[in-house]
Amino acid sequence: MPDDWEKACLLDIADYVNGLAMQKYRPLNNEQGIPVMKIKELRQGFCDNSSELCSNNVNPAYLIHNGDVIFSWSGSLLIDFWCGGLCGLNQHLFKVSSNKYVKWFYYCWTKFHLHHFITEAADKATTLGHIKRENLAKAEVVIPTKQVYLTVGNLLSHVYDFIITTRIENTALSALRDTLLPKLMSGEIDVSKIELD
Repeated sequence: MPDDWEKACLLDIADYVNGLAMQKYRPLNNEQGIPVMKIKELRQGFCDNSSELCSNNVNPAYLIHNGDVIFSWSGSLLIDFWCGGLCGLNQHLFKVSSNKYVKWFYYCWTKFHLHHFITEAADKATTLGHIKRENLAKAEVVIPTKQVYLTVGNLLSHVYDFIITTRIENTALSALRDTLLPKLMSGEIDVSKIELD
């Protein structure tokens, strides 16, 4: 490692906010509510009709937006960018963010340690494997000089922004397809008179 680079840990470069037990925050009275993100939703990349709902008035720290980094620390360990719209963060999931470093940096370092976390959780598991904050504190990262950090960031930020934008578009197109297709098949929408050039 170059002399002017620094050693740190995952907890030094990002905040790992654990979700809430969302069954305690159900929608009230006539409130429509928002979907709850559990491990199932993170794995499939979107919420669906079977997703539970929580109140819109949950603490904003536990709301997930497109592009947020989510890390499942219990059961199925995985990390991903959320591109499935607004939802509430359930327990057993970390919302990963930082006011020191940009998204690509803490995403890449967490993903770098993921295989080790999976192995460590499997070795300890009696039922479902999981990791603790002490695992994050022991996960070493290397912080380069500002110049290297910015140079690499100029490359990777564009790549990850493109991935997130494309996945958000795919989610929107899938929702549009799922809305229109049944109406087209049932004849509720008639396209027979539309002329195509």
